[in-house]
Amino acid sequence: MMNMLDNIQAIIFDLDGTLVDSMWLWHDIDVEFLEKRGLSLPETYQQAIEGMSFTETAVYTKDLFHLKESVEELKAIWNQMAIEKYTHEVPYKPGAKEFLDYCRQQGILLGIATSNSTELVEAVASALGLKDYIQEVVTSCEVSRGKPAPDVYLEAARRLAATPRQCLVFEDVPMGIRAGKNAGMQVCAVEDAFSAKQESEKRRLADYYISDYEQILNHTYEVL
Repeated sequence: MMNMLDNIQAIIFDLDGTLVDSMWLWHDIDVEFLEKRGLSLPETYQQAIEGMSFTETAVYTKDLFHLKESVEELKAIWNQMAIEKYTHEVPYKPGAKEFLDYCRQQGILLGIATSNSTELVEAVASALGLKDYIQEVVTSCEVSRGKPAPDVYLEAARRLAATPRQCLVFEDVPMGIRAGKNAGMQVCAVEDAFSAKQESEKRRLADYYISDYEQILNHTYEVL
């Protein structure tokens, strides 16, 4: 069987729902934030913001609900609501820590390309010791377009000095998988409860599929 890590210079992870188990947190925050304002979370909201940068999400939410807060104020409120949870309640996805250890031993370059804010990436990185592994972190707010545009993945590859076709991306949602493929990279889809309804689309778009990072080390992942 071919090894998905053959000829790979760099691995670039999405963060939420991919490297760490945190998608539940955003649903909780969305509900709580809107309830305080007498609003309810539309069923289509999560899918509508999929792939958007933190800034793009704030713009979209402000327009959708005609909120009085500025985009910067919304981002600050969400950061404040999330920081406690990111620091104390967000674990690694199954097998992710062991996989990071393996990649470090093999000298594979590691990056994060996320739609999340820098402050929250910092919080979870400190809590989980991610800085011991990750060389570069790029947020979608640092590039011109959020996912599914390839910008954030191409910028991560540039900073890691890696060729896109020798980069492997890990993603949990279709928009992110598209972003990796649009960047000319191989993509492994990661199982996550919050994108369970999109599993068939994830499988259609990606090159590989895992439910646990240990599957990579014991070669039981799915080649799609």
